[in-house]
Amino acid sequence: MKLPRRQFLHLAAGAAALPAVTRFAWAQGYPTRPVRIVVGFAAGGAPDILARLFGQWLSDRLGQPFVIENRTGAGGNIATEAVVLAPADGHTLLLTSMGNAVNASLFERLNYNFLRDVAPVAGISREPLGMEVHPSFPAKTVSEFITYAKANPGKVNYGSAGVGSSLHMAGELFKLMAGVELVHVPYRGSPPALTDLLGGQVQLMFCPLPSSVEYVRSGRLRALAVTTAMRSQALPDIPVVADFVPGYEASAWYGIGAPKSTPSWIVDKLNAEINAGLADAKLKARLTELGSVVFAGSPSDFGKHLTEETEKWGKVIRAANIKPE
Repeated sequence: MKLPRRQFLHLAAGAAALPAVTRFAWAQGYPTRPVRIVVGFAAGGAPDILARLFGQWLSDRLGQPFVIENRTGAGGNIATEAVVLAPADGHTLLLTSMGNAVNASLFERLNYNFLRDVAPVAGISREPLGMEVHPSFPAKTVSEFITYAKANPGKVNYGSAGVGSSLHMAGELFKLMAGVELVHVPYRGSPPALTDLLGGQVQLMFCPLPSSVEYVRSGRLRALAVTTAMRSQALPDIPVVADFVPGYEASAWYGIGAPKSTPSWIVDKLNAEINAGLADAKLKARLTELGSVVFAGSPSDFGKHLTEETEKWGKVIRAANIKPE
C-alpha cells in the first residue's frame, strides 16, 4: 500500500523521534532505586562531609536515597576501581578528588585508567587548604615557619591523609618551592591526622578547611596561610602562601564521576541537579561556611579540569620522586 506523502512524512518523523523520547523517559525515571556515592576516604573528613551534603540534596531532588559508602584504602584506588567495575546505569557514583589525578602518576600499575574509565559528571567544590600549626609551634607567619624549618632541617614534621593525598601533595609542593626539609607523617585519612595536630603529635598540616576551620576560629589551631591563589571567604584575614612563596598554589577539589559508559542523559541530569545545588542560596552558604568555593560547570568543563590536574601533579610526583606506600 502506498501511503500519501504527508502521512509518510508524519510517520517517519515520529519514528525518528522515538529514541529521543525513550531517552527522555528514561532520564525522567532515573533513579529507580537507591544510588551509592562511593567515597575513598574515612567518615568525618572533608570528602565525606561534602558527599553527605550533596547526597542529601540529590535525595531530596530525585526522590531516591543517595547513600554514602566509605571505601578507604590505597589512596582512593579501591573506591575508584569499585565504581569503574560497577554497572554503568547511574546508580553507582564516585566522589572524585585531587587524589584521583595524583594516583594516575603515583601508581605504575592500576587496574583502570582514571581519565579513560571514569566519566566526568560535575564539579562540586574547590577548597583552599589551611597551612596550620599547633598553637605551641613558635612560628606565627609563613616567613617565620620557613626560617625555623631551615634552621631545623628534618626536625619539623607534617601530617597528611596518606601518600598522594591532596594534603601530602600540598606539603611536597611547599617543600620544593620553599626549599625546606620536612618529615612527612602519613595517616589513614585526614581525621586521625587532624586529631594528632590538635594534640601536638604533629607540628604542621595542610588541612582541608571544611574539617578544620572551626578549630582555627576557636584558637585550637593557628592558620599561617591558605594554599589557593586568593584568600578564603571563610578566613578572610589569613594570607595566601604565594605572598611568601611566589607562584605557589594548591587546592583540594571534589566532584562526581560515573562509570565510563553511563548514558549521557543520566550524566546530564545529575550535572543539572548538582549545579542547581551549587546555585541554591542555603547550600551555597553552607559551602562558604565550610571554606569551600563553588565549582560549577558542564561535564566537559569538569573533564578538562581532570586532565589539567593529572598533568600538574604528575610533574610534582616526578620532581619529588614520590613513591606509593
